[in-house]
Amino acid sequence: MVVYVLAACEIGFWAVLLAGLVARYVFGLRKIGAGLLLSTALVDLVALTAAIIDLRGGATADWTHGLAAMYIGFSVAFGPMMVRWADQRFAHRFAEGPAPTKPPKYGMARARYEWTLWIRAVVACGISAALLFGAIRLIDDHDRTAALDVTLSALLKVVVIWGIVALTYTVFPKRANA
Repeated sequence: MVVYVLAACEIGFWAVLLAGLVARYVFGLRKIGAGLLLSTALVDLVALTAAIIDLRGGATADWTHGLAAMYIGFSVAFGPMMVRWADQRFAHRFAEGPAPTKPPKYGMARARYEWTLWIRAVVACGISAALLFGAIRLIDDHDRTAALDVTLSALLKVVVIWGIVALTYTVFPKRANA
């Protein structure tokens, strides 16, 4: 059940985001558009509620509960960035806004950008881990929450691998062609 709710939440996120952008730039309803863009965060509450209801109802935690925690963590950490990304492109396309900004491609500017993304990933994994620890504490039965340990170790791997990628941009900065 949880995986279907997560799929619906992802579709809902993009639908609410699109509705907010259309209201804002196509119909000129700036306040309604801003309200819809802010309400994309409510989608996370739906995912969290579904996972809690499922676990409180006696379900044994599985990969879908870990995925729910990761979905929420990454949505909180990267959601505002995704909304800005979409807003820039929509404003440029439909409201004669400036061209969207692109991340730097070369040198230490690119390395700083990669470290900024890594910090967001650390925040996302931290939120996800906090939710997983909360679920483990809520259920208080290791047999029912053993699968969440796998997700916790995966979060650590994500942080380490993402950090290695950022480090490579620092140690071996990409240079523009001459």
